[in-house]
Amino acid sequence: MQCEEDKTYDEAGSCPICKMDLKHVETASKNLESGEISEESIFNLTSKWHTEEGKEIQLEDLKGKTLVMVMIYTSCKAACPRLVADMRHIEAQIPAKNVKNVQFALISIDPETDTPERLKAFAIENEMDGEQWTFLQGTDGGVREFANVLSVKYKEISPIDFSHSNIISVFNSGGELKHQQEGLGVDNKETIDAILQLTQ
Repeated sequence: MQCEEDKTYDEAGSCPICKMDLKHVETASKNLESGEISEESIFNLTSKWHTEEGKEIQLEDLKGKTLVMVMIYTSCKAACPRLVADMRHIEAQIPAKNVKNVQFALISIDPETDTPERLKAFAIENEMDGEQWTFLQGTDGGVREFANVLSVKYKEISPIDFSHSNIISVFNSGGELKHQQEGLGVDNKETIDAILQLTQ
């Protein structure tokens, strides 16, 4: 009997309607244990990317860690420096024992300009060249596809300038979107809490 349709409870006890005992149900984490990925996972995308080290990867190669991702371009003089500062601030608030389970990824929306070499220089310049940081250059199609998944809108307004959404996204280790922060210089508390929850 379904008293309250598909309602679930976080704690053991009995149903407040019919008084039957509640039983534990395995959730999506079961998929992660078996190595499977859900339909909502970004790891279903098959696009190829180059890291700042020049290594070719797919997004699935990032599986296993909590992902904190943002889309930027290195020649940006307005919004992106603020997004980079937000990413660094978030990383600084995560305890070392949690950081080892987090990958911070910055994806370029200007793959023509942002070569792996340029991304590497940008990483060093911004003190973001540790193991927990990854910079990605994709194809135009791959970048657009990924932006659609993140609900990031961007448009080229000149050869070196883009207008774009300012969104930081948090994914669990299976590539499922769990939290988004929109805006510049906003309070990062909810984002940090989401990361801490996923890395406990």
